[in-house]
Amino acid sequence: QAISISKAINTQEAPVKEKHARRIILGTHHEKGAFTFWSYAIGLPLPSSAILSWKFCHVLHKVLRDGHPNVLQDCQRYRSNIREMGDLWGHLHDRYGQLVNIYTRLLLTKISFHIKHPEFPAGLEVSDEVLEKTAGTDVNNIFQLTVELFDYLDCELKLSESVFRQLNTSMAVSQMSAVQCRLAPLIQVIQDCSHLYHYSVKLMFKLHSCLPADTLQGHRDRFHEQFRSLKNFFKKASDMLYFKRLIQIPRLPESPPNFLRASALAEHVKPVVVIPEEAPEDEEPENLIEISTASTMEPQITSDIFDQTFGPPNGIRDDRDAQIESLKREVDMLRAEMEKIKLEAQRYITQLKAQVNSLEGEVEEQRKQKQKALVDNEQLRDELERLQRVKQDSDRSQRLCAEAEKKANATEIRYTKLKEKHSELINTHAELLRKNADTAKQLTVTQQSQEEVARVKEQLAFQVEQVKREAEMKLEDQSVQLEQMRQELDTRREELDQAQRSLSHAKQAGVELSAQVEALHAEKEVLRRSVSEKECELLSARGLVEEKELQLSQEADKAMREIRELQGRLLEKSNQEQNLQQKLLDEQFSILQEAVREAEDILRDAVAKLDDPLHVRCTSSPDYLLSRAQAALESTDTLESGHAQYVASMADAAGLVGALALFSHLTADTILNGGATSHLAPTDPADRLMETCRDCGQQSLDYLGKLKDKQSVGHAELRDVRRALQGVLQLAQELRPKSLDIKQEELGDMVEKEMASTSKAIEDAVRRIEEMMSQARSESSGVKLEVNERILNSCTDLMKAIRLLVTTSTNLQKEIVESGRGAATTQEFYAKNSRWTEGLISASKAVGWGATQLVESADRVVLHMGKYEELIVCSHEIAASTAQLVAASKV
Repeated sequence: QAISISKAINTQEAPVKEKHARRIILGTHHEKGAFTFWSYAIGLPLPSSAILSWKFCHVLHKVLRDGHPNVLQDCQRYRSNIREMGDLWGHLHDRYGQLVNIYTRLLLTKISFHIKHPEFPAGLEVSDEVLEKTAGTDVNNIFQLTVELFDYLDCELKLSESVFRQLNTSMAVSQMSAVQCRLAPLIQVIQDCSHLYHYSVKLMFKLHSCLPADTLQGHRDRFHEQFRSLKNFFKKASDMLYFKRLIQIPRLPESPPNFLRASALAEHVKPVVVIPEEAPEDEEPENLIEISTASTMEPQITSDIFDQTFGPPNGIRDDRDAQIESLKREVDMLRAEMEKIKLEAQRYITQLKAQVNSLEGEVEEQRKQKQKALVDNEQLRDELERLQRVKQDSDRSQRLCAEAEKKANATEIRYTKLKEKHSELINTHAELLRKNADTAKQLTVTQQSQEEVARVKEQLAFQVEQVKREAEMKLEDQSVQLEQMRQELDTRREELDQAQRSLSHAKQAGVELSAQVEALHAEKEVLRRSVSEKECELLSARGLVEEKELQLSQEADKAMREIRELQGRLLEKSNQEQNLQQKLLDEQFSILQEAVREAEDILRDAVAKLDDPLHVRCTSSPDYLLSRAQAALESTDTLESGHAQYVASMADAAGLVGALALFSHLTADTILNGGATSHLAPTDPADRLMETCRDCGQQSLDYLGKLKDKQSVGHAELRDVRRALQGVLQLAQELRPKSLDIKQEELGDMVEKEMASTSKAIEDAVRRIEEMMSQARSESSGVKLEVNERILNSCTDLMKAIRLLVTTSTNLQKEIVESGRGAATTQEFYAKNSRWTEGLISASKAVGWGATQLVESADRVVLHMGKYEELIVCSHEIAASTAQLVAASKV
């Protein structure tokens, strides 16, 4: 088995040889399972080759179909391996890989179906009786089994369609080994499809006899689609030369069966697939003969050499030559006889197969006649039922009653005899089927004996005689059995004709007589049943009325109790909800009161500090006061929106509480900075500013006082608070210094202009360095380009640092001016610190000049018009200017 597995499943793009597959299948029968097959198959590198996986699926399909029945259980344990292989190749865009994915789905479906339904062998060959027993009488089981057969057939057809889609189905192409590698598994697919189609037709007719036609519309549509695909598949396969020598494909009818007509089942013919017998592919027997002849010839060769060298010993050479010639003639005669035996055995086998096919055809004809007899019987029953509904005259019925009863008894006796004849016919049909199976077994025995003859050719003469005797005896037995079967078939046909004739007589006699008797009995029974049914219905109706009245009264009482209970619960829930709502309002109002008290404390503290002697030393600028007052004025808008939201919904005070905190802090900050600013202002503006700050604090406290009362919280307004803050804002604007002398203005503007010009000079330097970089890359190369790029990159990094230095020093200078000027303007601060201002101006000029000189030096160095020492000097100059700028920025 190991050698056969390695030869059958390989990476060569050629079909699996039949002899290797046959040895693997015989191995499963010897060990009663597929343990050895799977122990070798697990070690195969299936993920590495799609062709290897395809041939593995082909061999597994053959082993499932023809191997030992225990193979199915062994394959069930390796379902996960088969599924993983299919999923792996399904994710890859490989032509064989897609086929492997579809083939694995078919194998998994096959294993699942046969595990679930052990009545069906893996070869799918069961009789109609087993099919009927498996389907049972439950409509649900028949329905489910039909769906599973449809799914099974879909998987088979999908594999065939995928294979044909990848091939050019011309006659020449089908003889290529690569094409045959894809086509070889379709032989098993054809065998499976023929059985699945037959079983589907049987079950569909059975379903239509149990269920209405509308319910099975989906089943019919699906069957018609599968019928078209299967017919197309069989037509394509039968046109290909490859299949013509390997399998006899059946022909399907032109149109699918009409399931709406029960008699159409008699027209259905089971498709039969025939595998022609081939000469064995195994060449080992021929090799054995060649080896044996070679061994007999070795002494002759050695003797010839000896004789040529030393001469013939005592004249023995002529005897040996004669013996050798006679042995050769005997071998040739034995070979010719063996060939004749093979041809005769092949002819006998084909004749027996033809006889079996003819017997199957006769059995099928008997089935058709039986089905027609059943249909005629159903029609007779329909006519009897129709005649029973016709009422005849009561007087004539009474006179003929006795006579009709006698004739009816005679008719019943005849009907029972017909039943017995029908059962005997069924039994003889079963015996014919069993004899047919025995004939098939004898054919297999003949084949096995032929294979044994091929394996033990060392005893050719004895085995030839034995095979002849066995073949003659078996042929005589089979001819006797066939003659007996023909005689039995003739007798059964005569009995069937007699039964049909007696059935026709029974129809004629029973139509008139049984109709009269049945009409009278039926009328009498109908009247009795109608009276008894009316009485029963009346009693049951009275009982139902009383029960309904009792149930209605009980349900009404129960409904009233439930309504009262639900009303009580609803009232309780509404009270709880009102209490929770009131509690929420109280909690929100208490939170608001805490926030208002906190804001009042902050504002009172700010107003009190205006009169604190220690606060006199605190000073502030009008600009800072202006920013604080503007922020406090903007916070009033937020406070007003939060107040409006709280008035609209008092259950949410979060917005108002947050706005109150911001407003109180900003207003207190404005009041404190207003007092600090008044300490540096002239007397009259300072007094007005102090009064305005006190008025702002008082108006804010009045507004907060209104928020503390529930009645006045909705009427609180911020108009007076805004007016006071606007007054502080106006006074701060007035206290800002207007202007200084022209010299101070020029000095302050000069600092800003110098810093701006320095920034502009650095920007120009950066742009020029980028232009020089692009020019150097286009005009130079090699080491020169590398040196120039390094110089210019260093200059670019230095320019970036200088730009950052100027930006930082400008920001630092602004911070210095803002923190040190107090209430004075920027120009006043620069004029007051003129020496520091002049140093800052000279430092910024030096930095800008250094950047410009560095760019010019770099340009000359790149153009080979300057020296590297110029770059070094410019770098030192920039470092010194940077140190000067840093020193000027320090305070």
